[in-house]
Amino acid sequence: MKKSQEKAGCWFTQEDLLPEDLQMAVPLDALIKQQDTWYCRRCGVSIRQNWKLPTGYYYCRSCILLGCLTQENHLYYFPPKSFPHSDCLKWGGQLTPYQQDISDKLVKAVEDRQDSLVHAVTGAGKTEMIYQAVATTINQGGQVCLASPRIDVCLELYDRLVRDFSCDVDLLHGQSQPYSGAPLVVATTHQMLKFYKCFDLILVDEVDAFPYVDDPVLYHAVSTAKKDNGVTIFMTATSTKALDKRVRRKELQKLTLSRRFHGNPLIIPKTLWLSSLEKQVHKGRLPKKLERQLIKQLSTDYPLLIFVPEIDFGKTLTNIFHRYFPQVTTKFVASTSLDRVELVQQFREGTTRVLITTTILERGVTFPKVDVFVLLAHHRLFTSSSLIQISGRVGRSMERPTGDLFFFHEGLTKAIKETRREIKKMNQLGGF
Repeated sequence: MKKSQEKAGCWFTQEDLLPEDLQMAVPLDALIKQQDTWYCRRCGVSIRQNWKLPTGYYYCRSCILLGCLTQENHLYYFPPKSFPHSDCLKWGGQLTPYQQDISDKLVKAVEDRQDSLVHAVTGAGKTEMIYQAVATTINQGGQVCLASPRIDVCLELYDRLVRDFSCDVDLLHGQSQPYSGAPLVVATTHQMLKFYKCFDLILVDEVDAFPYVDDPVLYHAVSTAKKDNGVTIFMTATSTKALDKRVRRKELQKLTLSRRFHGNPLIIPKTLWLSSLEKQVHKGRLPKKLERQLIKQLSTDYPLLIFVPEIDFGKTLTNIFHRYFPQVTTKFVASTSLDRVELVQQFREGTTRVLITTTILERGVTFPKVDVFVLLAHHRLFTSSSLIQISGRVGRSMERPTGDLFFFHEGLTKAIKETRREIKKMNQLGGF
């Protein structure tokens, strides 16, 4: 049987619990009827007319992987428990005056129960800025969750929080260990569907990223995982129309930071016309223009991150690299890579010189001193949000706040133009 703290604040179906647990759990109708429509309490989806069992009862097809919910059964939860008061922050770093201002405002937002949006440029140091708000909540006996749509972001956040906080930290994703009831939780946003009125503070990082930005189920999950008097802080480098609308309605306070932690401007991408790239790659060749840029970059000691829009193109390109540059260690990583964590770590440690990747590494990861090439930057999968995040991989380290950033394209798209315009705008706001 689970320990009480491991059950507190979590959803369970009847099949999940022992009889003695059922007696202590709070039952709630799994499906709720409002006017003539049924809704799922867990995921918030409206039940369609054809979502019926042979018995005639409605059920939720949307979150069925977490256990079948019908109009005749219940969801069970255990009210969350308080944690011992503590002093959990052991990070000894120093914030810049700009970061400190945001940090102080976030602490006040937690104290005033004010939901907030932190709009900070890539490389501004968002993680360090939230530390004091996180610590304030935990030190007072509360529970905090840092959620992100991307597992790579969660893995990096987890490593940093384990290093910088003395309390237990849970990491939750599709292949992780079970929830243990730690006061500090790092989770993919899908994991929020398992919680109910659990957290005093939820911070959603990379809120503009797929799938969170397009999925009302995940918005619902974050909302219901928070206690009634809890606080939500959204963080992004590229805000969304939905969040901006909430700012205008004064449902969120917006905190903006347009400077990187090292005080240098964002790198503006250079656009280079490169025709027939796909055709040349499919023939097993690199265009001379690209080859010259690669030879120039490979003559330096800096790592190179190459973004491509599609997996098959990336695999083919990697094979071509092995023939053109046999002495250069080149790897490819995508969402389908079973060893993606190891591949990213090898690139970070320098054992891999060139890493070709899809947009899975567009955000939430830091590679010191890196250069970035974006191939087929005109592709429809490269949105302005994506390209801004990709651009943000360059110039993040104090040792090298500059770097090469090239968009190779066959026509300047709206997304490319918006990316350059937004980066220039944030540099102006930052005083550059």
